[in-house]
Amino acid sequence: MLKMPSMAGARGFTLIELMIGISIMSLVMALAMPSYRTWIQNTRIRNSAEAILNGLQVARMEAVRRNIPVQLVLGTGSAWTVGCVTVTATCPATIQSHSSGEGSSAAVTVTPSAGGTFVFDPFGRRTTPAVGAGTARLDVATTALTATESRPLRVTVDVGGNTRMCDPSTGVATTDPRHC
Repeated sequence: MLKMPSMAGARGFTLIELMIGISIMSLVMALAMPSYRTWIQNTRIRNSAEAILNGLQVARMEAVRRNIPVQLVLGTGSAWTVGCVTVTATCPATIQSHSSGEGSSAAVTVTPSAGGTFVFDPFGRRTTPAVGAGTARLDVATTALTATESRPLRVTVDVGGNTRMCDPSTGVATTDPRHC
């Protein structure tokens, strides 16, 4: 006669234990969701600011490498295009481009302090916006969050062509290297 193994040694969860576990997980997820949304939007701001910073560095590097003026032109949202100011057979109108959908969202806005075109000369210096205007700024923010939730960033380009990303919020100490 065939004997069945005893169920006494079998272990597992009861239906009630599973339901309690699912209820606790649901509660934790419901509490964490607003923070997660804020974190995602602030990450999109950072991605956009870093993409613009990288584009400015590419434009400056290409100007020095090619020994001719190269420009970065801002598009809608966080989109940009790096290309030669004077298009020739060896220097195209588009060297590199970045669409606003790459790591960002439509809710991210980029506000330049003076115009949306940055030109670098063969020495890597910024010539546009006008040098007399001092440091040029690009403020990157989002419309998807309130002002208290949002963590806007600023990209600066000084007259010498040096680029930097910083935090314009007043909550950052002036001794902090992230401070603008």
